[in-house]
Formats: sequence, C-alpha cells, structure tokens
Amino acid sequence: MSPAAPGGRPVPRPAGRDPFGRGRAARVRRRLRRWVRRGWHAVAWLWRRSLMVRSVAITVATSGLAVAVIGTAVMISISNNVYAQRRDQIEAESARATVVAQGIFDAATAAEDNNQTELETLQSEAQEAILSNTTSPGGTSIAIERSPGQSSPQTLQNLASQDFPDAVITDALRREVGKDSGRLSMQPVQLDDGGRREPGLAVGSVLQIPSAGQYELYIVYDLSDAQQTLDFVSQTLSIGGVALIVLIALVTSLVVRLVVVPIRGAAETSRKIAAGRLDERIPVRGHDDIAILARSFNDMADAVSRQITQLAELSRVQQRFVSDVSHELRTPLTTIRLAGDMLYDSRHAFEPSVGRSAELLHTQVERFELLLADLLEISRYDAQAVQLDTEPVVPASLAADIVEEFRPLAERADIDLQLVTPGGHTTMQLDAKRIRRILRNLVGNAIEHGDAKPVQVVVDSDARSVAIAVRDQGVGMPPEDAARVFDRFWRADPSRKRTIGGTGLGLAISLGDAHLHGGRIDVWSRPGEGSTFVLTLPRGEALGTATSAIPLPELDEAYDGPRAVREEN
Repeated sequence: MSPAAPGGRPVPRPAGRDPFGRGRAARVRRRLRRWVRRGWHAVAWLWRRSLMVRSVAITVATSGLAVAVIGTAVMISISNNVYAQRRDQIEAESARATVVAQGIFDAATAAEDNNQTELETLQSEAQEAILSNTTSPGGTSIAIERSPGQSSPQTLQNLASQDFPDAVITDALRREVGKDSGRLSMQPVQLDDGGRREPGLAVGSVLQIPSAGQYELYIVYDLSDAQQTLDFVSQTLSIGGVALIVLIALVTSLVVRLVVVPIRGAAETSRKIAAGRLDERIPVRGHDDIAILARSFNDMADAVSRQITQLAELSRVQQRFVSDVSHELRTPLTTIRLAGDMLYDSRHAFEPSVGRSAELLHTQVERFELLLADLLEISRYDAQAVQLDTEPVVPASLAADIVEEFRPLAERADIDLQLVTPGGHTTMQLDAKRIRRILRNLVGNAIEHGDAKPVQVVVDSDARSVAIAVRDQGVGMPPEDAARVFDRFWRADPSRKRTIGGTGLGLAISLGDAHLHGGRIDVWSRPGEGSTFVLTLPRGEALGTATSAIPLPELDEAYDGPRAVREEN
C-alpha cells in the first residue's frame, strides 16, 4: 500500500515507477529471447550454407557419443575390477585378523580363576593383533562389542578405535553377524571425512572369549584411496576424450576442406560461365578424383562453349538474313504496292472477277507489308538494337483512344467493348508508339476470339505501377496453350481463320515492348471462360520490382498465379 500522508490520505506513488522491477525483468526476458532467436537463426543459416560446418558437427557429435560410450564402459569395467580386488584383499585380511584374534583368546586358559584384568589384557592384545594384520592402504578402525543375549559369568566392556564410525554399522549387518554362520559378513558404507562422503567397507565376524561369551568384531575399511585412483582414471579418460574429439574435429575440418575447396571453386567457375565468361576453367591439380572431376567439368565447359558460340553465330546469321531479306523485299514490294494501288483504285472499271482479284491483291500486299515490318522489328529485338522514345503519356487516355479505334470493329463482331478506368490518370514517361502497339494486339485478339461476348478493358494504378487489363469471355485456352501464347508464329487453333489479319508475331513483339519498359504481360485463360491479358508498367522508382495493380481472375482454385480482376458494378 502507498504510505499515508498526514491527515490519513495515501500518498500517490510517482508515475512510471515499478517498485517490484517487473518491467525491467520483462525487458531482460525479451532481450534474452531476442538474443536466443538471433543465435538460433545464425546457427541455422550456417548449418544450411556450410557443408564444412555440417560435416565437422556431425563427425564431432558421433565421435563424442562414441568416446562417451566407450569411456563409460571402460570406467565401469575399471571400477568393478578395482572394487573386486579391494574386496578380495579386505576379505582375506579380515579373515586373517579374525583367526589371529580368536587364536589369542583360545590360547588363554579357560579356568574359572581368569579374572577381569586378564580378560581385558587379552582383549587389548587381540585389538593390536587385528590392527597389525590389516595392511589395507586406506584407514582401518575396529570395534569389539558384546553380542546381545549373553549370560556368561564375566563381561568385558565394548572396545572400539577412537575414530570408529559406529553409525555406519547397520542393524542388517548386526543381524547377519549375530547368526554366527562362521563366515564374514560384508557391507558397503559411506564414511564422513570432514564433510565429504568417502566409500568404505564394513566387515563383521564373531569372536568367542573364554568366561565372557560371544562378542562381535567389526572392521571398517576406508576405500578413499581406491576412489582417488578411480577419480584420476576418470579425469584422465575425460581429458583424453576431449583431446581426441578436438583432434578429430581438426582432422575432419582439414579433410573436408580438401574436398570442399575444389567444390567451391567449381561452383564459382560455374557462376562465372553462367554470367557469360565462357573462358573460365577449373585448375587441375594431380590425378585424384577431384582432378578427374575438374577435367570432366572443363571438357563439358569446352563443349558447351563451342555450342554456345555456334548457336550465337547461327543466330547472328539468321538475324542478318531476316534483316537483309526484309530490306531487300521492300523495294520490289513498294513497286508491287504502287501497281496494286492503281489496280485497286480502278477495280470498278474491270470485270467483276478482275476487280475481286485487285481487292485480294491489295489486302495481301498490306498484310505482306505488316509481316515485313514485324520481321524487321523482331530482328531489332534479337540484335538488341531497340531503344525507347519516351514522352509524357496518360495511360487511361491512351487506352480510351485504342478502344475508340476498335469500337467499329467490335460492333461489326457484335461485341460490347467496355472501358473501365478507376486509375491510370496520371502522366508517365512511356513510348506511346509501343504501348499503342501492345494494346492494339491485345484488344484485337480479344475481339477476334470474343465469340460475340463483352470485352472489357480495365486501367488501374497504385503507387508502384500502372496496369491495363484486356479481358474477353470467349473460347479461352488450356493452361499449356497459354504458356506458349507469346511464341513466334504460334497459334492455339491453326484451323481457326483470322478475321482481322495479323502476322503471328504481334504478341511476341508486345512482350518485347513490355520488357523494354521494365514491365511484363501476364496471361490467364481457361477453355470456355475466356482469357485475360494484363500489361503491367512499373513507375520509375519501382522498375522491375512492382507488383501488378490488377491481379488475374480468380476463376480456378488450382490456379496459383496472381488473383482476381476487380469488376465494375
């Protein structure tokens, strides 16, 4: 309780004080838990990352367990052997001492005139004889006590050494000795040595004293010397075991290092080769298994380098061929285009069949021009010769222009082309020409495969990106076809007739345009449910790391990609 102030009112305790230290203890506990977690995470990280640490730790653990088991077994064996030897020695000494003492009493005359003084003298002589016949390395103390229930005419006082531990003689040992079975009775005991507990052994036997009756002889042996020997052996085994484990750890780390260092070198060389440094090789030393691995790796690297060089040269030849052919075809194509335009403009003056041929010629020449333009663009991407020509662009306005451009085509296909723009109204630095080309391809494909169902164009944005989604509800594609939709000249259904033209390169070029902006195009499609293409364009500070502002549709629980497009009510 708070102390009372004059007048009986309690004095309020100062705010923030903790008289019991609970807050400090809680902070200490939190700090300890944090340190433990950090230490555990560091050990786990080192365990996962270092083969040497795992190998040394496992070897040391198994070796330590083996040393502990073997050391324990050896120590138990030595202890049992030492105890058995001392027990046999003590048993022999005790038997000899008992025989000598009994001989002293038997040699005395058993006449009635043996007085008390003579019996006490015999008792002292027997005590000296017993002590002289016990040569155990440890201390020895004896006691001669009258057996209970005796009715002899004379009685001797109980005799004991000055340091005899009478408390260690148990009732069980006294009962065993009192049976007078003619053999020694032995019992392990604990002796008090200045507050320390030392092992000992108590031996009991029976003596027949003339005119005094039956007495019990107890000899207590101190086994501390044997315990010291065992402690020394245990300490030696422990130090030797620790030294052996340390030596095993050092040898294991050395051996593992001889194996791990070449492996690390091979991994580093592999990373360099993967980064394009095809001339990197592993140094070969000796003729062991590691050297064989290094030579095999170098041979493989040589073969891969040759193939990569050949493929790169073939790719350059192919790119140059496509570029040269496209350029060379432009001149005759221009001539054909001029002639075709003249025929197309005069088609009404020709016979119907000739006029129809002029229209077909005009259409195919336009398609041929588009194909040549796409081939040239693809060759520029292959040669990495494309550059962005950015300008301030409002994505929502750009999408609106594309929707208006395709609205007549959508109406002819009986498709409701919708535009939803909850975001994307801020200016971005984009290559407007390339973004328009992407949207034309996506919207055109959606109309072509929409099966007279609504097509929705959604523009949204967040702090890191702007996304434009084009969603149709047409035939759709299985996932394995959706994975190939950006391949060049690939068609999901080759038998399906194109209604709005196209060269088969539009989506491949669109993907390249998106990557050129640091963005991407995600696709989701299911048969009978339609398709969704999402163009994600990151803002400058989030280049290459932004998540899409429009996740993909959540129409299939098994789909593990981005999630649902937001629908407008």
